[in-house]
Amino acid sequence: MISVEEAQARIFALKEPVAVETVPLADAAGRWAAADIVALRTQPARDLSAMDGYAIRHADGAGPWNLIGESAAGRRFAGVVGAGQAVRIFTGALVPEGADTVIIQENVARDGDIVTLTGDAPKKAGQNVREAGGDFRQGTVVVPKGAELHARHIALAAMAGHGELAVRRRLKVALVSTGDELVAPGQACAEDQIPASNGVMLAAMLRGLPVELNEFPAVADNLEALTAQFAALSGHDIIVTTGGASVGDHDLIVPALKAAGGEIVFWKIAMRPGKPVIAGRLGDAVALGLPGNPVSAFVTAMLYLRPLIAHLSGAADPLPQRLTAKTGVDLPPNGPRTDHLRARLVDGVLTPVGVNDSAMLAALSSANALIIRPADVGFTPAHGEVPYYPLHS
Repeated sequence: MISVEEAQARIFALKEPVAVETVPLADAAGRWAAADIVALRTQPARDLSAMDGYAIRHADGAGPWNLIGESAAGRRFAGVVGAGQAVRIFTGALVPEGADTVIIQENVARDGDIVTLTGDAPKKAGQNVREAGGDFRQGTVVVPKGAELHARHIALAAMAGHGELAVRRRLKVALVSTGDELVAPGQACAEDQIPASNGVMLAAMLRGLPVELNEFPAVADNLEALTAQFAALSGHDIIVTTGGASVGDHDLIVPALKAAGGEIVFWKIAMRPGKPVIAGRLGDAVALGLPGNPVSAFVTAMLYLRPLIAHLSGAADPLPQRLTAKTGVDLPPNGPRTDHLRARLVDGVLTPVGVNDSAMLAALSSANALIIRPADVGFTPAHGEVPYYPLHS
């Protein structure tokens, strides 16, 4: 068996990030920047007012000032502010030439074209002014290559002058559940059957990622049927199966993948839940065989499938976020496999929940974190620091 970290590295090595395409800003959300996003303009391009008030020269002291015009956002004052003069100005408007300070409207009174001070005078030049380039300057990198593009990055790219961005193309992902016992969700189950939860769970986990997901009907535990299904999946970047990954008589993913012309790169990881993970190739696709037990499928998808998608999409850091917090209970020494304990994080304290059985979904559903117990780690007392993964899916 190999470690979690080695498994992740070997999965990433199976395929390079896919080709780059240029898409409109709205279509870039949820992907990763394929190149540094460089500002095409300076923001603000000129000094802007941060408040409603009057643009003045700080050197004029406490006034009074003679009002000579108005500057609003999108409608600048074209003249020059001289000694003893003021321009009515609004938030976001260009500060007129000659002025260097904005006095807020609450601190003055206006009588016709005469503005007099009634409150505190500005303490320094530049008060209530957003300086040119205060946000960013032309030529600076505003979003680095490999960053995941959220709404805030899309807004920044737009402000920086971009209407489209370079990203990796969407991945084609095939999802195949296996098992004689599976019936479609919502259908009646016999006593020896169960609803097929893995497919809908993984589809939900991948929602929002840059993938085109093709979910196929469950395939029976039959070597010929599985081999035929593999053979029909050409053109995909990732082929994901759930079930059939262990060593029982009905675990047929390995022989079926080989029979379809694929190769196995590794099989079995020193982790719990999720030991029987298969990684390999089938043509140009990465083949990822996840366990059939739903908790194992969830944990292994979080640790390997989602990071693989991020890697192929050009992520600078494709691995899941790993944090630390205090444990609320004593944790015993661990064995030779990395454990992932379902837990609740409340007020900075982690407490395991439920029974850590890989078929029991209720505990996973109530958890919002996975405590990471590395292989062979020693006893950890209550209130000790432990690593964990936050659960978002």
